[in-house]
Amino acid sequence: MKLVVDLHTHTVASGHAFSTVKDNAEAAAAKGLEVIAITDHGPNLPGGAHNFHFWNLRVLPEEIAGVRILRGAEANIVDNNGALDLDEDTLRSLDVVAIGFHPQCGYEGKTVEQNTGTLIKAMSLPYVHIVVHPGNPWFPIDPERIVEAAGKYDVLLELNNSSFVTSRPGGEDISRDILNAAYKGGLDIILGSDAHIDSAVGEFGEAVREAEEAGFSADRIINTNKQRVLEFLKSKKKGS
Repeated sequence: MKLVVDLHTHTVASGHAFSTVKDNAEAAAAKGLEVIAITDHGPNLPGGAHNFHFWNLRVLPEEIAGVRILRGAEANIVDNNGALDLDEDTLRSLDVVAIGFHPQCGYEGKTVEQNTGTLIKAMSLPYVHIVVHPGNPWFPIDPERIVEAAGKYDVLLELNNSSFVTSRPGGEDISRDILNAAYKGGLDIILGSDAHIDSAVGEFGEAVREAEEAGFSADRIINTNKQRVLEFLKSKKKGS
């Protein structure tokens, strides 16, 4: 299975990542990727990028090393109402808005019911495209309800490669439960590298293996097709 788009990459602007936009683009080109998104962490995460970083993403060229560059953010959910740590005007200006739970960002829900309700509120925001690493063991959720909400609000659920390699230990079973619920619910998904260094850009190996074991074929993984990804992002922006 060949994936040609990576919508979850970080740069030094995230504070705990180690490569530049140019580094990531060149790594993507070397691996045959056609599109990457720069999705640095929002400001509520310790060390995260300032709002000005996202406002100024407009200076990025549309293409580096032959790879299309999308301007994005990994925004943090900061309260029980599903609010995010970037203002609405900034979020609407981006090509890609990914959202997720992270500790020390303002929201510290403990129960499945609370986390599920809060995540669904955030997913309902019209400018949200992707829920990243929904299988975060620190913020357990109800897979069936999240899959249902993803279909309702036309939001992609990410299978996060890093969750099976270096990040969020203990979340493998939760990620598989979400993956299986998505498969049974007929929901297409996206795979993300969650790269925090250029060598990890476009690395989807563990996520591909998990998706295939759950029964997903290439036509149900959106980032196997550049045009499909771009059309999805365009339709969401138009709808917002």
